[in-house]
Amino acid sequence: MTYDDFIGQVQHRARLADGGATVHAVHAVLHALGERLYGNEAAQLAAELPTEIGVYLREAEERQPYTLKEFYTCVAALEGTQMPMAVFHTRAVISVLVDAVAPGEITDVLAQLPAEFDTLFSWSEGGEKAA
Repeated sequence: MTYDDFIGQVQHRARLADGGATVHAVHAVLHALGERLYGNEAAQLAAELPTEIGVYLREAEERQPYTLKEFYTCVAALEGTQMPMAVFHTRAVISVLVDAVAPGEITDVLAQLPAEFDTLFSWSEGGEKAA
């Protein structure tokens, strides 16, 4: 998936008005996810994404053992938005991420996250919960 495709898909799924807001949401979500991943996992996930997007995963300086609620709180703070909007944007970004990378890489990511994150990674293209 190209950079433009990734950003376009997030913009569509998150119903964001412009590319700047979309990039800001992608940055917030992937930065927070990068903070949650240990070892080389953030770099491995980033390698499957366009360089301009993968960099957000790699920029975290220290790792945080977030719960899912804490993850959403971090995204809201990074994005500068309220919790409901941060949750909606996070679901949109993660759904595009799931579509953009190999399933095995998502399995590796989920192996590092608490089980409560499984529901976040089960959202389909249309923003509906996958069966």
